[in-house]
Amino acid sequence: MKMNAFRIMTYPYIAWITAMIVIPMILILFYAFTIEGNDVVSIKFSLENFTRFVTDTTFLRVVGKSLWIAFLTTIISIIMGYPIAYIISKARGNHGIILILLLTLPTWINMLVRTYAWMGILQEGGMLSKLLAFLGFPGVSLLYTDFAVTLGMVYNFLPFMILQIHTSLAKMDNSLLEAAADLGASRFQSFWRVTFPLSLPGVVSGITLVFLPAVSSFFIPKLLGGGQYVLVGNVIESQFLTAGDWNFGSAISLIMAVVIIFSMWLTRKIDVQPGKEA
Repeated sequence: MKMNAFRIMTYPYIAWITAMIVIPMILILFYAFTIEGNDVVSIKFSLENFTRFVTDTTFLRVVGKSLWIAFLTTIISIIMGYPIAYIISKARGNHGIILILLLTLPTWINMLVRTYAWMGILQEGGMLSKLLAFLGFPGVSLLYTDFAVTLGMVYNFLPFMILQIHTSLAKMDNSLLEAAADLGASRFQSFWRVTFPLSLPGVVSGITLVFLPAVSSFFIPKLLGGGQYVLVGNVIESQFLTAGDWNFGSAISLIMAVVIIFSMWLTRKIDVQPGKEA
């Protein structure tokens, strides 16, 4: 009886997954491997969409640039996020909860709105431009540059990195640090040989949560990079909404899905869980 009730409760979930994930993926696969024939209603299976992508150096450069921006965003997020997560994990009492609240508070606002706010800050005559003018650098506009796009990426995805690392650090057994100190380890040695290895699962999870959305983001480079700044997400959007070439857009989407799945597999392979070392 309980098993039947459990199965009934899963039906809405299964229906949602089918409608929102399975069917769209089937359609993407169908469009990616088909092209329209000479007749409007005729459809032919072909690898032409993939051949077009890998033989066009323009699209390959876009993918390379997207991977580079995502990689740069991830590295900056690790460098900035780890110290912040470490400080929060060491906070006593309710201070840690308050710091987590301050960290997540901006994420309550829609990401699109926050990105629009950065447009006003970075544009010529904006807050940052006025600050640079006060410091002796007048007429500086940082909008529509690599710096603006990377800044927007880091700002939007940094909290995911911090929260994942903080979770690993908060679960760590402090008695291990006490044991390391008793054995004569310095603070740096305790951190490098105890704290950092135990926090690697959080770092790897943070890499996944930052790199994957960064490599496929389209509205951040569109707003902060302008029309001259194109990443793979913008190409997919233009193929579906502007060019109307759903077949080629689906092929690019499928290629990026394979890249993302490979990235997830790679991060899981390098994820060293405590107690599982050879």
